[in-house]
Amino acid sequence: MPKQHDTLFRHWRMLRMIPRYPHKISIQAIHGQLAGEGFQITERTLQRDLNELSSVFPLTVDDREKPYGWSWDKEARSFDLPCLTGTEALMLALAERYLRQVMPGSTIEALRPYFKSARERLNSEPNPYPVRSWLDKIRSVPATQPLIPPKIDVEVHRVVTDALLKERQLEIAYRKKGQQQAENYTIHPLALIQHGSILYLYARLFDYPNTITLAMHRIERVAMSEQAVIPPPDFDLDNQVARGVWEFGAGEPIALRLRFYDGAGEHLRETPLSSDQQVQSLPGQPETLDVSATVANTLQLKWWLLGFGERVEALAPESLRRNLSETSAKMHNRYDDAR
Repeated sequence: MPKQHDTLFRHWRMLRMIPRYPHKISIQAIHGQLAGEGFQITERTLQRDLNELSSVFPLTVDDREKPYGWSWDKEARSFDLPCLTGTEALMLALAERYLRQVMPGSTIEALRPYFKSARERLNSEPNPYPVRSWLDKIRSVPATQPLIPPKIDVEVHRVVTDALLKERQLEIAYRKKGQQQAENYTIHPLALIQHGSILYLYARLFDYPNTITLAMHRIERVAMSEQAVIPPPDFDLDNQVARGVWEFGAGEPIALRLRFYDGAGEHLRETPLSSDQQVQSLPGQPETLDVSATVANTLQLKWWLLGFGERVEALAPESLRRNLSETSAKMHNRYDDAR
């Protein structure tokens, strides 16, 4: 390889290694990575290269303490070869809009300039531009009553998601619902769960075997530990989801039998409650449906059924039927007393 090409390629690799502020990388670390890729260069030459590159690119050096660290400026525009295509820009724009809440904080910081480049790439195209117009043609609408999401401290989100990514324990100050003062806990973060407008952190508390669900917006302070996360034995996130843990229930399966009136359950033919669901119309009553399915017994199920009002009747299990009956009676008394 000609020397000038070798130098150009080395410079390109160096620029790719340098992180965005507030993260930094030392000369020694860059030198070690370059050596591992077969570049024969002294640290002195590397220092000279970085000084020259910083006169062209927005690079900064933190020389407050050794080892000195190099960073891209926080607001530096991203660049890469080749430039973003329209499809790539659309993908990044969609990720910024819909996935930001569940991305690691470090990933958001790393992608920030790419998000900006994606917006600029889409906005630079003349009208009409089909790829850009796609953003105006899609919306995600909640299936329940829309709620304004609670605010999550930006630094809390960054540290929690980075600890989850690195599988490190956390020291947190957490304010329980209804309490004024936060309490301190050591937790093993296991997963992030987006449930409607609320973002939850699933974790082990101290070294207890049981897991708990923490609302991210109630974490007031957080610090990452050097201790590794120890998950519970046989931990399976998908199994927890199937059990209905985040639909607020113990998760035991029940044989559900429902009777829908006035065609209320017709949509279940296209969107079943479970893989073993069965639907049949009552003889001579096409708008009355009997539905059976095996589902997790959760509060979410109860709230869903109550939303149908008088157009649904829980036939089984008896415990659910009795619970809904008692709730309905209390609602009737509440409204009756208001008259």
